[in-house]
Amino acid sequence: MADTVSDPLAPAPPGVQPTPHPIIFPFEPPAPDASVVEVAPGILWLRMPMPMQLDHINIYLLKDADGWIIIDTGLHTPACKALWEQVVATRLEGLPLKGLLCTHFHYDHAGLARWLTDRYAIPLWMTHGEFFMMRALGDRLPDPPPEGLVLFHQRAGMPEERIARMLAGLRKDPFMPPQPESFRRLRAGDCLEIGGRRWRIIVGEGHSPEHACLYSAEDAILIAGDQLLPRITSNVLVSSMEPEGNPLQLWLESLERLDRLSPDTLVLPSHERVFRGLRPRVAELQAHHQQQFDLLLAALTDGARLSAFEAMGVLFPRSLKAAEEMMAVGESLAHLAWLRYAGQIVRSLDEDGVYRFAMAA
Repeated sequence: MADTVSDPLAPAPPGVQPTPHPIIFPFEPPAPDASVVEVAPGILWLRMPMPMQLDHINIYLLKDADGWIIIDTGLHTPACKALWEQVVATRLEGLPLKGLLCTHFHYDHAGLARWLTDRYAIPLWMTHGEFFMMRALGDRLPDPPPEGLVLFHQRAGMPEERIARMLAGLRKDPFMPPQPESFRRLRAGDCLEIGGRRWRIIVGEGHSPEHACLYSAEDAILIAGDQLLPRITSNVLVSSMEPEGNPLQLWLESLERLDRLSPDTLVLPSHERVFRGLRPRVAELQAHHQQQFDLLLAALTDGARLSAFEAMGVLFPRSLKAAEEMMAVGESLAHLAWLRYAGQIVRSLDEDGVYRFAMAA
């Protein structure tokens, strides 16, 4: 570790407003079959399949003098394990794997952390918050579920049968992985020397506790994880673990930090395609969340009062599966929490045990 790189997050000089570039996609993506695309010297892009609507995750391999560093893992499935065996045998120019870095704890990003570190005898790098959140959520949901988890969704106004359906779906989750036993800690501002590049760790919040992005200022390359995706929006939710949190505030502040990077940055996201156009994409995401705020405020006019479950119908007016419903309720709560902490709406606990939201006086 070293700390000799100038801070890439320093604000631009007063009055300097760089012209945003359009969002462009300079590379065709690899197929999820152990194919790779070299996006810069010593940086390979590959994909692992996911059997769900979002059908892939992007993985990046960084070449060092004596081996390769993996960024994220894919799901804990036989298909992903087989692809890793193929990648190691055919794509690494005879060099070994020497380390794994997981951007955050979600199991499409860290689901094979235990298997990869055991199989190839390599260390795992993560931030403290991500490693211990992964450990905290590593067990399957018990039956009966924790009372606090049920109460959280009851107070959100979710009907009992929908709560039961959602929790039953979570209990059957087929992708829960075994957990790694140890890690090497990443902190914001750390600098990793890999393959002649200096990668600064930029920590984002909101989508997960301490999401690690990697930024090479010299080459203007950002390994963005889920903090900056080119088309879809990352899920930002309030959960039963921190029911009074304001994760959307943390998320928006994280976007502002990324917006200070070079406008020419090549962004390597965890889903969809590698792109240029960091600043216009940040602006799109900020506009999206403002639109969500506006929808909720419009629904609360004329004295209306909404539960989080009712707000979910405003923000997500479509049929949702059990796992999607859990994320949608949490995301609705995140938007309501932001408006509440901003003083635009108020919350009260009604006699039926449900929190309802209304416009502030």
